[in-house]
Amino acid sequence: MAVLRLPEPFDFELSTERFRAFGPDLANLWVDGALHRVVGRREVRIEPARGGVRVEPLDAETRPVVLKLLGAEFDLGAFYRWARRDPVLRRLTRELVGFRPPLAPDPFETLIGSITAQQVSMFAAFAIRNRLIERFGRRAEHAYAFPTAKRLRDATQDKLTALGFSGRKAEYVLGLAQEPVDLRELAELPDDEVKRRLVSIRGIGEWTAIWFLARHLARPRAWPIGDLALDKAVRTLYPEAGDPRAFGERFEPFQNLSAHYLLTGLRLQV
Repeated sequence: MAVLRLPEPFDFELSTERFRAFGPDLANLWVDGALHRVVGRREVRIEPARGGVRVEPLDAETRPVVLKLLGAEFDLGAFYRWARRDPVLRRLTRELVGFRPPLAPDPFETLIGSITAQQVSMFAAFAIRNRLIERFGRRAEHAYAFPTAKRLRDATQDKLTALGFSGRKAEYVLGLAQEPVDLRELAELPDDEVKRRLVSIRGIGEWTAIWFLARHLARPRAWPIGDLALDKAVRTLYPEAGDPRAFGERFEPFQNLSAHYLLTGLRLQV
Protein backbone atom coordinates (compact mmCIF):
# COMPACT_ATOMS: atom_id res chain seq x y z
CA MET A 1 0.00 0.00 0.00
CA ALA A 2 1.25 3.46 -0.90
CA VAL A 3 1.83 6.02 1.86
CA LEU A 4 0.07 9.37 1.66
CA ARG A 5 1.85 12.04 3.68
CA LEU A 6 -0.25 14.26 5.90
CA PRO A 7 0.71 17.58 7.48
CA GLU A 8 2.14 17.19 10.95
CA PRO A 9 0.92 16.86 13.58
CA PHE A 10 -1.48 14.06 12.71
CA ASP A 11 -3.00 11.38 14.92
CA PHE A 12 -4.92 8.76 12.96
CA GLU A 13 -6.88 7.35 15.91
CA LEU A 14 -8.06 10.76 17.11
CA SER A 15 -8.83 12.04 13.63
CA THR A 16 -11.04 9.05 12.82
CA GLU A 17 -12.67 8.78 16.27
CA ARG A 18 -15.89 10.40 15.06
CA PHE A 19 -16.51 7.48 12.69
CA ARG A 20 -16.71 5.17 15.72
CA ALA A 21 -18.13 7.45 18.41
CA PHE A 22 -21.81 7.15 17.49
CA GLY A 23 -21.89 3.63 16.09
CA PRO A 24 -20.86 2.39 12.65
CA ASP A 25 -20.85 4.82 9.74
CA LEU A 26 -21.50 2.74 6.64
CA ALA A 27 -20.10 5.39 4.30
CA ASN A 28 -16.91 5.75 6.37
CA LEU A 29 -16.61 2.31 7.88
CA TRP A 30 -14.06 1.24 10.47
CA VAL A 31 -12.94 -2.35 9.86
CA ASP A 32 -9.97 -4.05 11.56
CA GLY A 33 -8.14 -0.84 12.41
CA ALA A 34 -8.66 0.82 9.03
CA LEU A 35 -11.15 3.25 7.54
CA HIS A 36 -13.00 2.23 4.38
CA ARG A 37 -14.76 4.60 1.98
CA VAL A 38 -16.04 4.19 -1.55
CA VAL A 39 -14.53 6.64 -4.03
CA GLY A 40 -15.98 6.46 -7.51
CA ARG A 41 -16.51 2.77 -8.17
CA ARG A 42 -13.79 1.55 -5.80
CA GLU A 43 -13.49 0.94 -2.09
CA VAL A 44 -10.51 2.65 -0.50
CA ARG A 45 -8.76 1.31 2.60
CA ILE A 46 -6.98 3.83 4.83
CA GLU A 47 -4.74 2.74 7.69
CA PRO A 48 -2.12 4.48 9.85
CA ALA A 49 1.47 4.80 8.68
CA ARG A 50 4.49 6.71 9.85
CA GLY A 51 4.10 10.29 8.63
CA GLY A 52 0.60 9.77 7.25
CA VAL A 53 -1.61 6.92 6.10
CA ARG A 54 -1.38 3.89 3.84
CA VAL A 55 -4.01 4.07 1.14
CA GLU A 56 -5.11 1.37 -1.26
CA PRO A 57 -5.68 2.31 -4.01
CA LEU A 58 -3.90 5.68 -4.04
CA ASP A 59 -4.14 7.70 -7.24
CA ALA A 60 -5.35 11.02 -8.62
CA GLU A 61 -8.98 10.14 -7.88
CA THR A 62 -8.60 8.89 -4.32
CA ARG A 63 -5.84 11.20 -3.05
CA PRO A 64 -7.92 14.42 -2.70
CA VAL A 65 -10.80 12.53 -1.10
CA VAL A 66 -8.56 10.96 1.55
CA LEU A 67 -6.81 14.26 2.27
CA LYS A 68 -10.15 15.99 2.79
CA LEU A 69 -11.60 13.14 4.81
CA LEU A 70 -8.66 13.34 7.22
CA GLY A 71 -8.74 17.12 7.65
CA ALA A 72 -5.50 17.91 5.84
CA GLU A 73 -6.81 21.40 5.01
CA PHE A 74 -6.59 22.60 8.61
CA ASP A 75 -3.53 24.57 9.74
CA LEU A 76 -3.02 22.99 13.15
CA GLY A 77 0.33 24.67 13.72
CA ALA A 78 -1.16 28.16 13.55
CA PHE A 79 -4.13 27.08 15.66
CA TYR A 80 -1.94 25.56 18.37
CA ARG A 81 0.20 28.69 18.59
CA TRP A 82 -2.91 30.83 18.87
CA ALA A 83 -4.51 28.46 21.43
CA ARG A 84 -1.70 29.00 23.95
CA ARG A 85 -3.44 32.18 25.11
CA ASP A 86 -6.56 30.27 26.19
CA PRO A 87 -6.13 27.93 29.21
CA VAL A 88 -8.86 25.53 28.11
CA LEU A 89 -7.70 25.22 24.51
CA ARG A 90 -4.07 25.09 25.59
CA ARG A 91 -4.90 21.96 27.60
CA LEU A 92 -7.10 20.44 24.88
CA THR A 93 -4.55 20.96 22.12
CA ARG A 94 -1.97 19.25 24.31
CA GLU A 95 -4.26 16.30 25.11
CA LEU A 96 -5.60 16.01 21.55
CA VAL A 97 -2.43 16.84 19.66
CA GLY A 98 -2.69 15.70 16.06
CA PHE A 99 -6.49 15.65 16.01
CA ARG A 100 -7.58 16.79 12.56
CA PRO A 101 -11.37 17.13 12.39
CA PRO A 102 -12.60 14.89 9.58
CA LEU A 103 -14.31 16.59 6.67
CA ALA A 104 -17.13 15.28 4.51
CA PRO A 105 -15.77 15.06 0.95
CA ASP A 106 -19.13 15.37 -0.81
CA PRO A 107 -21.42 18.43 -0.45
CA PHE A 108 -24.68 16.54 -1.04
CA GLU A 109 -23.73 13.91 1.53
CA THR A 110 -22.85 16.69 3.98
CA LEU A 111 -26.26 18.32 3.73
CA ILE A 112 -28.22 15.06 3.90
CA GLY A 113 -26.23 14.14 7.00
CA SER A 114 -27.01 17.48 8.61
CA ILE A 115 -30.72 17.21 7.81
CA THR A 116 -30.70 13.76 9.37
CA ALA A 117 -29.09 15.16 12.53
CA GLN A 118 -31.52 18.05 13.00
CA GLN A 119 -33.06 17.91 16.51
CA VAL A 120 -32.08 14.30 17.26
CA SER A 121 -29.14 12.70 19.03
CA MET A 122 -26.07 11.79 17.01
CA PHE A 123 -26.69 8.11 17.77
CA ALA A 124 -30.18 8.37 16.28
CA ALA A 125 -28.88 10.38 13.34
CA PHE A 126 -26.20 7.81 12.51
CA ALA A 127 -28.73 4.97 12.74
CA ILE A 128 -31.17 6.69 10.36
CA ARG A 129 -28.37 7.71 8.02
CA ASN A 130 -27.13 4.13 7.90
CA ARG A 131 -30.58 2.85 6.99
CA LEU A 132 -30.71 5.41 4.18
CA ILE A 133 -27.30 4.27 2.94
CA GLU A 134 -28.28 0.60 3.05
CA ARG A 135 -31.53 1.25 1.19
CA PHE A 136 -30.31 3.65 -1.49
CA GLY A 137 -26.52 3.40 -1.50
CA ARG A 138 -24.25 0.92 -3.24
CA ARG A 139 -22.27 -1.60 -1.25
CA ALA A 140 -18.65 -2.38 -2.05
CA GLU A 141 -16.70 -4.98 -0.10
CA HIS A 142 -17.22 -3.35 3.29
CA ALA A 143 -18.33 0.27 2.98
CA TYR A 144 -21.21 1.72 1.02
CA ALA A 145 -21.18 4.54 -1.50
CA PHE A 146 -23.44 7.28 -0.16
CA PRO A 147 -26.66 7.63 -2.18
CA THR A 148 -26.44 10.16 -4.98
CA ALA A 149 -29.04 12.84 -5.59
CA LYS A 150 -30.09 10.96 -8.72
CA ARG A 151 -30.65 7.79 -6.71
CA LEU A 152 -32.67 9.59 -4.04
CA ARG A 153 -34.95 11.09 -6.67
CA ASP A 154 -36.41 7.60 -6.93
CA ALA A 155 -37.31 7.62 -3.23
CA THR A 156 -40.73 8.50 -1.84
CA GLN A 157 -41.78 10.09 1.40
CA ASP A 158 -43.18 6.77 2.62
CA LYS A 159 -39.91 4.99 1.88
CA LEU A 160 -37.95 7.59 3.84
CA THR A 161 -40.27 7.70 6.83
CA ALA A 162 -39.99 3.90 6.98
CA LEU A 163 -36.26 4.44 7.54
CA GLY A 164 -36.86 6.74 10.51
CA PHE A 165 -37.10 10.18 8.92
CA SER A 166 -39.90 12.42 10.09
CA GLY A 167 -42.37 13.43 7.41
CA ARG A 168 -40.89 16.92 7.30
CA LYS A 169 -37.30 15.68 7.02
CA ALA A 170 -38.33 13.24 4.29
CA GLU A 171 -39.69 16.22 2.36
CA TYR A 172 -36.40 18.06 2.86
CA VAL A 173 -34.33 15.13 1.59
CA LEU A 174 -36.53 14.70 -1.48
CA GLY A 175 -36.45 18.43 -2.15
CA LEU A 176 -32.67 18.58 -1.88
CA ALA A 177 -32.34 15.67 -4.31
CA GLN A 178 -34.32 17.72 -6.84
CA GLU A 179 -32.51 20.99 -6.06
CA PRO A 180 -30.93 22.58 -9.17
CA VAL A 181 -28.25 24.46 -7.18
CA ASP A 182 -24.70 23.34 -8.03
CA LEU A 183 -23.43 22.53 -4.55
CA ARG A 184 -19.83 22.15 -5.70
CA GLU A 185 -19.59 25.74 -6.87
CA LEU A 186 -20.25 26.89 -3.29
CA ALA A 187 -16.60 26.17 -2.50
CA GLU A 188 -15.64 29.26 -4.52
CA LEU A 189 -17.93 31.63 -2.61
CA PRO A 190 -17.41 33.61 0.63
CA ASP A 191 -19.03 32.35 3.82
CA ASP A 192 -21.99 34.73 3.83
CA GLU A 193 -22.89 33.93 0.23
CA VAL A 194 -22.66 30.19 0.90
CA LYS A 195 -25.07 30.60 3.82
CA ARG A 196 -27.40 32.80 1.78
CA ARG A 197 -27.68 30.25 -1.00
CA LEU A 198 -28.07 27.29 1.32
CA VAL A 199 -30.78 28.78 3.53
CA SER A 200 -32.81 29.51 0.40
CA ILE A 201 -33.25 25.73 0.08
CA ARG A 202 -36.21 24.34 2.00
CA GLY A 203 -35.10 22.45 5.10
CA ILE A 204 -31.72 24.14 5.40
CA GLY A 205 -31.41 26.72 8.14
CA GLU A 206 -28.50 28.57 9.67
CA TRP A 207 -27.35 25.60 11.78
CA THR A 208 -27.13 23.29 8.77
CA ALA A 209 -25.48 25.96 6.63
CA ILE A 210 -22.79 26.65 9.23
CA TRP A 211 -22.02 22.97 9.68
CA PHE A 212 -21.63 22.80 5.89
CA LEU A 213 -19.06 25.58 6.15
CA ALA A 214 -17.36 23.79 9.03
CA ARG A 215 -17.40 20.13 8.03
CA HIS A 216 -17.29 20.32 4.26
CA LEU A 217 -15.56 23.58 3.36
CA ALA A 218 -13.31 23.77 6.46
CA ARG A 219 -13.96 27.50 6.78
CA PRO A 220 -11.96 28.71 9.80
CA ARG A 221 -14.59 31.09 11.24
CA ALA A 222 -17.55 28.70 11.11
CA TRP A 223 -19.11 28.64 14.60
CA PRO A 224 -22.23 26.41 14.75
CA ILE A 225 -24.68 28.78 16.41
CA GLY A 226 -27.39 26.95 18.31
CA ASP A 227 -25.70 23.55 18.31
CA LEU A 228 -26.80 21.94 21.57
CA ALA A 229 -23.68 19.80 21.99
CA LEU A 230 -21.43 22.80 21.43
CA ASP A 231 -23.51 24.90 23.82
CA LYS A 232 -23.02 22.19 26.45
CA ALA A 233 -19.27 22.03 25.78
CA VAL A 234 -18.92 25.80 26.13
CA ARG A 235 -20.94 25.95 29.35
CA THR A 236 -19.03 22.99 30.83
CA LEU A 237 -15.53 24.12 29.91
CA TYR A 238 -16.12 27.86 30.35
CA PRO A 239 -18.44 28.27 33.37
CA GLU A 240 -18.15 32.03 33.03
CA ALA A 241 -19.55 31.97 29.49
CA GLY A 242 -22.73 33.87 28.82
CA ASP A 243 -24.53 33.22 25.56
CA PRO A 244 -22.58 30.50 23.68
CA ARG A 245 -23.70 32.10 20.43
CA ALA A 246 -21.77 35.26 21.17
CA PHE A 247 -18.97 33.35 22.89
CA GLY A 248 -17.70 32.26 19.49
CA GLU A 249 -16.11 35.68 19.07
CA ARG A 250 -13.59 34.64 21.72
CA PHE A 251 -12.11 32.12 19.26
CA GLU A 252 -11.63 34.47 16.31
CA PRO A 253 -10.19 33.54 13.79
CA PHE A 254 -10.24 29.82 14.71
CA GLN A 255 -13.89 29.22 15.55
CA ASN A 256 -14.14 26.02 13.52
CA LEU A 257 -11.15 24.24 15.05
CA SER A 258 -12.03 25.56 18.51
CA ALA A 259 -15.54 24.12 18.21
CA HIS A 260 -14.22 20.72 17.15
CA TYR A 261 -11.66 20.60 19.96
CA LEU A 262 -14.25 21.63 22.55
CA LEU A 263 -16.75 19.02 21.33
CA THR A 264 -14.18 16.24 21.11
CA GLY A 265 -12.54 17.16 24.39
CA LEU A 266 -15.85 17.00 26.23
CA ARG A 267 -16.89 13.75 24.52
CA LEU A 268 -13.58 12.03 25.31
CA GLN A 269 -13.42 13.67 28.75
CA VAL A 270 -9.79 14.69 28.35
